[in-house]
Amino acid sequence: MMYRSVLLLLVSSSVLLPTAAWAQDGPRQLNTLPTPPPAAPDTTRRAAPQTAPRQLASPPVVPDSVRQQQQRQTALPPANTTRYSVGLKTGQVYKAYDVLIKQPLLGRSFLLLDGQQRFDLDQVRYYEDETGFYVRTTLPGRSRRETTLRRDRVGRLSLYSITSTQYAGNGFGNPYGYGRYGGFGGFGNPYGYGGPMYRTTKTEYFSKDNGPIEDLSLRNLLLATSDNQTSTNLLLQARQYQTFTTLSYVAAGGLLVAGLVSTLNPSGNSSASISPFFYGSLPFLIVPLVLGGKSQNNIRQAISVYNRGL
Repeated sequence: MMYRSVLLLLVSSSVLLPTAAWAQDGPRQLNTLPTPPPAAPDTTRRAAPQTAPRQLASPPVVPDSVRQQQQRQTALPPANTTRYSVGLKTGQVYKAYDVLIKQPLLGRSFLLLDGQQRFDLDQVRYYEDETGFYVRTTLPGRSRRETTLRRDRVGRLSLYSITSTQYAGNGFGNPYGYGRYGGFGGFGNPYGYGGPMYRTTKTEYFSKDNGPIEDLSLRNLLLATSDNQTSTNLLLQARQYQTFTTLSYVAAGGLLVAGLVSTLNPSGNSSASISPFFYGSLPFLIVPLVLGGKSQNNIRQAISVYNRGL
C-alpha cells in the first residue's frame, strides 16, 4: 500500500514539473484567451482566376516594299545645284551660282556673276537667274536699241514679255493695263486722289522656232500657224470675237453721244431727264467684257495646240 502511494507521487511530479517550467519561461499575460488553431484551407470553394496585366496591341508590320514607297513619297527632291548660264554674243557660255543685274544711277547696266565677273548687257545674248530666262534682242518695228525680254513659254512658238511702268496722271484713273491682244496686262494703283499714279503694262511677243521676235498679234499668229488647221480655226474665231467687240464699242459710243445730245437739248414739252439712250448703251458695254475673255482664251489655246503638234 505504501509502495503504491509513493509510485503515484512520482508520476504526478514528473507531469507537473515540465508544465511549471514552461509557464515560467514565457512572460506572464493576464486576461488572454487561448489562440485558436489556424483554419484549414477550404478546398471546396473554387479559386478566383488571376487576371493577367493588360498589354498594348503591337503595331501592324508594314512590308518593306510599302515602307520604301512611303519613304519615296515623303522624301523631298534633291536640292537644285545647277548653275545658271550666261551666254555672250561671242559664243562663250559662263556658269555661275549667283547672277545679279546691276543698274547704277550713273553708268551702264551690267551682270555680276558670283560677285566677281562683270559683263555689260551689250555683251550678253541671254542669261538666266532665279527669276527666269531672259534674252537680249531688238523689238520689231522700233529702234535698233536692244531690250531685255523674259521668256514665259518654251516651244515652237515661244512667248516673251516685257513689263513697263507708265505714268497715268493724277487723280483717280483706270487701274488696269491691257496686253497685246485684249487681255489684262497688269495692275496699277487704283487709289490716291490728287497724287501721281502709275500703270504697269505687260507687252507680249513671240518667236517661231527660235526665229526673230514678232509682235503677238492675230495677224502674225495666223501666218505662223498656217500649217496647223486647228490652231488656225481657233485664231479665226478669236478674230470674230474681236470684231464683235469693236462693233459693240462703236454702238455703245454712238448711243452715249445721242443720249448726251438728247439730255443737253431737251424738247420744249419734255422736262430735263436722263435720256434712254444711256440705258441702251449698257448692254453694248457689257459685250466686250465677255468676248474679250473668250478671244484671249482662244489665242492661248491655239498656241498650246500648235506647240503640242495636234
